[in-house]
Amino acid sequence: MTDEHISIAAPQLGAEEKNRIATVLESGIIADGPEVRGFEREFADYCGADHGVATSNGTTALHAALHALGIGPGDRVLTTPFTFIATANAVTFTGADVGFVDIDPETYNIDPDALEARLRSGEQVDAVIAVHLYGLPADMTRLTELAETYDFLLVEDAAQAHGAEVNGQRVGSFGDAACFSFYPTKNMTTSEGGIITTNHADVAERAARFVDHGRVSGYEHGEVGHNFRMTSIAAAIGRAQLEKLPEFTMARQRNAAALTEYLEDAPVTTPVTPPDRTHVFHQYTVQCDGVERDALKSYLESNNIGTGVYYPKPVHEQEPYKHLSVSAPVAESVAKRVLSLPVHPGLSTEDVERVGRTVGNYLEVTT
Repeated sequence: MTDEHISIAAPQLGAEEKNRIATVLESGIIADGPEVRGFEREFADYCGADHGVATSNGTTALHAALHALGIGPGDRVLTTPFTFIATANAVTFTGADVGFVDIDPETYNIDPDALEARLRSGEQVDAVIAVHLYGLPADMTRLTELAETYDFLLVEDAAQAHGAEVNGQRVGSFGDAACFSFYPTKNMTTSEGGIITTNHADVAERAARFVDHGRVSGYEHGEVGHNFRMTSIAAAIGRAQLEKLPEFTMARQRNAAALTEYLEDAPVTTPVTPPDRTHVFHQYTVQCDGVERDALKSYLESNNIGTGVYYPKPVHEQEPYKHLSVSAPVAESVAKRVLSLPVHPGLSTEDVERVGRTVGNYLEVTT
């Protein structure tokens, strides 16, 4: 009998989400409305932030946040090249210039030392977007200090890090604004959706106006805006998912800990979590240092185990940005070696063991 397929991701949806959707449908308010306002308050409170502005997805959250912070033509925003392209695209949408800073080889996040060297050189930096990749926060302690010293705006791309912490403080409450995604594969979902969290009332107000056609009130519009609104149906799913998020997080962390044990002697490097941070394991990503990444990926898939490569090509090597002069040898090297294994809350104990033992047995069965 063939083993059942183990997927790389699986949204966890149940009766709670269905019941909340039914309530919204019965209300007749299925677009923006009270349900969205409720989700904004609850998610901001969860992060320890003062304000939340819901959006249609994580990319529009980034775009709206940068706009609300006043980023535009003539500005320069630095971020990591080892992220989904949406991070850079959001900068480009504002008309600002984007630049890339290499990553820390252990955390995969932007390297504060490399950033500080650029700042000391006198490079123009108006904002930095710190991506909390795979569910591990960037070094927000260092980045916050640098933002204060060199006077730039600090934005968190927390699309993969719902509930992650730095020194006990949740991401989404640092810097000038933070942005989350609720895509189906994320740690919690609204089907599609995003949110901006911020401690600045004026930033929240500008973002809320921008995502609603620049609306001031009724049919009075104070600026050119977009329709980046979240629907009430999406918010209803999000409110149910937010209640489950602590349970989801514990399951991801438990599965990650088990995988690390199984992979202790495997030809891969397992994820690192610095002592000041908590990892929420949007992905459990290993580096294939002792084996060829694509060969291991194929072997796992032949054993009905889903995998993912996030991301096989750094952003600065993508067509829209390859004209830029970028030095990011660490990101380029890591991109060739990373492989993500299933870690989601839908896995059984037996699933996790099967993933771990299959990776661990790879050398034995292929040599």
